[in-house]
Amino acid sequence: MELTTTPTLPSPFVLEENVVVKLKKKRATWFTKWEMKDLLYVSAVLLMHVLCLFAPFTFNWNAFWLGVVHYILCGLFGVTLCYHRGLSHGSFKLPKYLEYLFAYFGMLALQGDPIFWVSTHRYHHKFTDPHSPVENEGFWFSHMGWIFDDNYLVQKGENYVNVGDLVRQRYYRFLETTVVIHLHAALLYMLGGFPFVVWVVWGKGVSTVWGYHVTFSVNSVCHIWGHQAWNTGDLSKNNWFMALFTFGEGWHNNHQAFEFSARHGLEWWQLDTTWYVIKLLEHFGLATNVKVPSKIHKHKKSLKNRMDDMKPQTDIKMQKMISVDCSEAKAYLST
Repeated sequence: MELTTTPTLPSPFVLEENVVVKLKKKRATWFTKWEMKDLLYVSAVLLMHVLCLFAPFTFNWNAFWLGVVHYILCGLFGVTLCYHRGLSHGSFKLPKYLEYLFAYFGMLALQGDPIFWVSTHRYHHKFTDPHSPVENEGFWFSHMGWIFDDNYLVQKGENYVNVGDLVRQRYYRFLETTVVIHLHAALLYMLGGFPFVVWVVWGKGVSTVWGYHVTFSVNSVCHIWGHQAWNTGDLSKNNWFMALFTFGEGWHNNHQAFEFSARHGLEWWQLDTTWYVIKLLEHFGLATNVKVPSKIHKHKKSLKNRMDDMKPQTDIKMQKMISVDCSEAKAYLST
């Protein structure tokens, strides 16, 4: 991401909501070489989508609600609260037993182990990549195509050097090396006396695929559609519609501006379910060192303040231009 203040925007620059972005040259193909991890991820994601084809034929309310509970445990507590705001950004602290429990819930979302997920996400914030559609191979690569290119991720993420805090913990190394065995269809089968396929289709397939696409939409949709409130130097947007389904992650421009913040819905009307859970945990003394942006932080990042600060400079330039034009006109009339 590169910013410029020049008024002329030759290719490959684009202007988006007062942010000038230099486009990167796209690679010729998504994948330069298939790795075993790529095949595993493709197989797992494809399997989950195939399971969804059986959803209309296996529907019952018990299985449906199992899928809802699974999504809340894995999506809210696992991915959003633990993986993202807790481990990736250190927005708050949890007791280790609770952190490890929530991290395991994140594993069951089948979005990768904590070391992989956190490393990729920290890299995303460092370079606004691989999730920005404007800068890479397009919408679908930003949505989920990047997951299937391990060489790309390792090369960009420098082989997990940015997650030393997790690598030093034996528990997270264990999850990284045993990620495949956590496909827990057998566990779902033991939960009740319903046909195996019903529990797997709804408790795993439908719930996981829903979690995939609402999570990945933050990476794609929220870089294209929505509103920018903060000067982040990228194309991140606040999208209220996505926030409804992602437990508050849809306030993506807020997050890009204040990545350390445990709260993404910074306005009272911005629904942020994850933040409410964090506040509840804090109330019971389970969440500590909860971070939120101060008024000074907000003032520095405010897009409105940035434009107001630029206005006097713009007015001075306009006055100079008018002065020059008037002088030229007088000179012409005097001849």
